[in-house]
Amino acid sequence: MKVIGAGLAGCEAAWQMALRGELVTLYEMKPKKYSPAHTSAYFAELVCSNSLKADRIESAAGLLKEEMRRFRSLLVACADQCRVPAGGALAVDRNRFSQMVTEKIKANPLITVVSQEITEIPTDDITVICTGPLTSDALAEKIAAMCGGSLSFFDAAAPIVTADSLDMEVCFSASRYDKGEDNAYINCPMNQEEYESFYEALVSAERVQVADFDVANPKVYEGCMPIEVLAQRGKDTMRYGPMKPVGLKNPRTGHRPWAVVQLRRENQEGTLLNLVGFQTNLKFGEQKRVFSMIPGLSCAEFMRYGVMHRNTFLNAPQVLNQDFSFRQKSKLFFAGQITGIEGYMESASSGILAGINAVYRKRGLNPLILPKETMMGALSNYVANSISDDYQPMGANFGVLPPLEQQIRDKKERYAALAQRSLTLLEAFIVNG
Repeated sequence: MKVIGAGLAGCEAAWQMALRGELVTLYEMKPKKYSPAHTSAYFAELVCSNSLKADRIESAAGLLKEEMRRFRSLLVACADQCRVPAGGALAVDRNRFSQMVTEKIKANPLITVVSQEITEIPTDDITVICTGPLTSDALAEKIAAMCGGSLSFFDAAAPIVTADSLDMEVCFSASRYDKGEDNAYINCPMNQEEYESFYEALVSAERVQVADFDVANPKVYEGCMPIEVLAQRGKDTMRYGPMKPVGLKNPRTGHRPWAVVQLRRENQEGTLLNLVGFQTNLKFGEQKRVFSMIPGLSCAEFMRYGVMHRNTFLNAPQVLNQDFSFRQKSKLFFAGQITGIEGYMESASSGILAGINAVYRKRGLNPLILPKETMMGALSNYVANSISDDYQPMGANFGVLPPLEQQIRDKKERYAALAQRSLTLLEAFIVNG
């Protein structure tokens, strides 16, 4: 059996195959060749944020990770061991996380890793393609031709700064509503005048041209909206988005700031921090100029500037089954962001199901189709059965789950009930999976 791509989905797919006693060949073109967004030779590289989103089971992201734990997810297990303080979120030391995943994959006696770019779609064995949103051009052309075309949009990453370059006479450490660890986030408070000056500089800053990408009118995924694009939607848009001050009080004034920029740990030591929600496509010099206007960041040392890159994905409802198999080729499966699943753990979860179903296909068993009341089942149902004329990436959210039989008005209680329903239903499938 073969897996192409050692990203999040590919590592999970190979791991699930090996868990079931199958020999797997995992192909990864790094370190011989890198995509425009990748820099590390390790597997499961986290390109954008280092956050895997909320960890509470009563949240959509937390429920998804708990479902994955029930399937003995490799990535969630590694993330749990590599976590850094992030309030109610599961954030990781990205290098340690990728290194751990790589070591476990390479140490598995049933998995053979081959450093090679695949340019043709295999036809001689059951194969799971997990080449991600930045599939190399040669293979992307073959996939697009086989599928009748593909869609594309742009994704953006946030800058990273050093912790010791911050002015802690201005910044303060706190989580919203005092939830989670006190040092989970460093907050840069702004008054109204500072915010309006920052806004004006941001919307007028010079951006990197995206003419090199092969689309005339790129779409930007909402979950990774560049901060400057968000700002253009209105002067207060950022204050109701990543710069919202709710749940925070500046200890020096005793009042809530007009706006706030939050920074979250990038590594276990807390020496690197990323600007939460500040994905950007500004030119590097402009990032330095504009983001240094943020109170507390006037002398910030930027270890990585934000970047923007193209993502491609299939029109999955037209070509994929709910088990992630390709409708016209029974031996071929897809998983990860190339299917239109959006998000780190969402991509990994599709790798779990594709890997299991690839094994089932080999053994002549019925596919594992999870109930759409589960988060993993709902996402796979979206991939195969979305009826939208404009298929777009989807991440974990409670809106994709069927409503409860009994209406619960309180949102917190409703989410808890949805999560409990999912995990209860999942039990029977774990036994059989």
